[in-house]
Amino acid sequence: MGAGNSKPDGTAQHVFNPDAPVRFSSELIDSLQNSPQSDTTRSKALELQVQTRVERELSQLRAKEEQRLRELQDAIASAADANPDAAPSGAEPSLAEKLADSLSSADAVAERQRRREISHGAVQREIDGLRKKLDERKRLELPDKRVEEAKIKIVECLRVNDRRPLDCWREVEAFKKEVGRLEKEFVERTVR
Repeated sequence: MGAGNSKPDGTAQHVFNPDAPVRFSSELIDSLQNSPQSDTTRSKALELQVQTRVERELSQLRAKEEQRLRELQDAIASAADANPDAAPSGAEPSLAEKLADSLSSADAVAERQRRREISHGAVQREIDGLRKKLDERKRLELPDKRVEEAKIKIVECLRVNDRRPLDCWREVEAFKKEVGRLEKEFVERTVR
């Protein structure tokens, strides 16, 4: 027990001895021996080619499906926009929805009904309106010049004192003071 090695000394080789002799042409043997590629490099190159082709095919399929989805969404949106009075498909609630409505509050039922009536076009218009408001708000709130100057001074100080950032405490305090001033102005504007 323990006297023998747990692993074999060498790698085990299996030699296949066929019943009939196997002959390869000298051209094949020469081409294999003179080939700079080993079996692993050939198999890796083949695998890479297969993966590349599969990826290309998948990307083409994705592009086709995305285009088809966009066309269908546009068709549905145009149909819903063209006939807004028509009942949406599935307007008749199911038995489960009727039971859920009877057990829910009136607000929840009204919210569910509103969700059913919203069309793709209406949602898209609402999103566009909100984007416009957000863009206008970004343009209105330009950064304060004194805060920007204090920020630049902190950055410059930290670059100069890269090994000693605590030496920039004056600049940090000035920045905090400017930000506090902005916060106070904002609160005063909001409260009025």
